[in-house]
Amino acid sequence: MRLSAGFRREPPVDLETVGEDAGLVARIRGEIGANGPMTFARFMELALYDPDGGYYRAAEARPGRAGDFLTAPEAHPIFGHAIARQLAEAWDRLGRPDPFVVREHGAGTGSLAEAILRGLAADASPLLEAIRYQAIEVDPRRVDSFASRLSAAGHGSVIEPADARPVAGVVLANEVLDALPVHRVARRDGRLLERLVALEGETLVDAWADPTTPDLAARLAAEAVDLAEGQDAEICLGIGPWVEDAVAGLASGLLLVIDYGAAAGDLYDPARRPHGTLRAYVRHRVHDDVYRHVGRQDLTAHVDLTALEHAAEAAGLVAVGSTTQAEFLVGAGVESLLRASQADPATTIQDYVELRSALMRLLDPAAMGGFRVVAYGRGWPDGPALAGFAYRGPARG
Repeated sequence: MRLSAGFRREPPVDLETVGEDAGLVARIRGEIGANGPMTFARFMELALYDPDGGYYRAAEARPGRAGDFLTAPEAHPIFGHAIARQLAEAWDRLGRPDPFVVREHGAGTGSLAEAILRGLAADASPLLEAIRYQAIEVDPRRVDSFASRLSAAGHGSVIEPADARPVAGVVLANEVLDALPVHRVARRDGRLLERLVALEGETLVDAWADPTTPDLAARLAAEAVDLAEGQDAEICLGIGPWVEDAVAGLASGLLLVIDYGAAAGDLYDPARRPHGTLRAYVRHRVHDDVYRHVGRQDLTAHVDLTALEHAAEAAGLVAVGSTTQAEFLVGAGVESLLRASQADPATTIQDYVELRSALMRLLDPAAMGGFRVVAYGRGWPDGPALAGFAYRGPARG
């Protein structure tokens, strides 16, 4: 569930001007013409990650007020400051290793990284001397932009390239797994079918077929999911490989995932989600025409947290915490940050109003506050819950 840019009134956007990446569409048509209908996972992979036209391979960053959707780091730096406090606590639990690597997947232009580092500086945290920040992005231009932003903010010395050496630290993924390619399935006439992508003339259309891999039925069976007649759903088979790769170099520390998702029993509930969760986002509009604006709109689906848990266990990780984003942020101290901002003579009325508005959205259970925050550890010491996972109660904006 991406979010729009805010409470301000924005001029209407003519989506007809968005268009599509003609070269990418031509290549998709060519692949279907040569090989027959493709899985939606393959289509989504091309639409988002194709090197020459995929949505996440464009020169410009997509999130933000001027982009297609808003993530928590763009909403306000207070989000990153709260994450910084949780990183500092994790570092302390691990015995303050130096260096302490934060490897952020989907790092974008560095909005979250900058807020984290500024937060550590504001708290005078000794972690700032030990932290090393690594950006993981699908396009090298994003990494360059990331480095430029942090260098301009005075944090260039903490940036280092990612490599395969074992590290102590945190693997961080904020709204990343929702964009992993998914297969689309449904139960029709008592059978599990897969929705493929075919051609009707030059138009991309749905085509139904038997599942292209037995892994789809196996995933549902492993999670005790029995789709109802007529129900549509998505299955992400890429979660396991993503987790395995993401934590391969983590000798000790955490995998911290923040995203919108649900456990399998909830995610595949036919009463709540009879048509699945796949959505398209463009210019702060959400719709379900996934074949429109190919290469120029985001495609997302809710994360299967049960599959994530199984993948983490398979990678040798142990559960450290699970909560909502609202409870996580309150536990990590956003209320004290709000009070500190209010008491700071340098805070203008506009600054405070913007902070309050952003915090309301970050804590709203019907908006970003309902996102899930989960952590899994490797070499993680026994002890009380981390502050972000210890709070249970109503979050106040």
